[in-house]
Amino acid sequence: MQFTMPTPEQLDNLKMSALINGYCAINIPLLAFVTPRVVSLTDTHAEVRLRLDRRSRNHLGVMYFGALAMGAELSIALKALTAIHHSGKKIDFIFKDFQSQFLKRAAGHVNFVCAEAALIQDLVNRAAATTDRLSETFAGFAFVPSVGDEPVMKYKLTLSVKQR
Repeated sequence: MQFTMPTPEQLDNLKMSALINGYCAINIPLLAFVTPRVVSLTDTHAEVRLRLDRRSRNHLGVMYFGALAMGAELSIALKALTAIHHSGKKIDFIFKDFQSQFLKRAAGHVNFVCAEAALIQDLVNRAAATTDRLSETFAGFAFVPSVGDEPVMKYKLTLSVKQR
């Protein structure tokens, strides 16, 4: 077995995963319980993974509804958290609503993808310039990489942000 040095992007994703899990351990313990992992975070998209294990599996051996909801939320919240951090402002966010379509059973580790990261960044930038509450709906999808890239779930969440 040969050891290869991780790429800078892999190190950034590992660091972000550790930060998210640390933050969740203190503020959102239920999310920390399923130990999400950041797969990719760029200016255009955010992708997180939840493992299918005894913590996230239901009685049929597929990912539990609640775990799928947490992964969907985190795929959008991840970009919001980093955008708020980089803005240097005190901005609070919360999700106002959640819509989902479950297309197939999630019988493996699940990746959650939000390809609207640039729009999330724009929403946070607008919130940093005003004290009004701003809301916008963002979409994403989930897939099981071991099965293919066909979505097992599609979702929309409305993100509401406001500067303190």
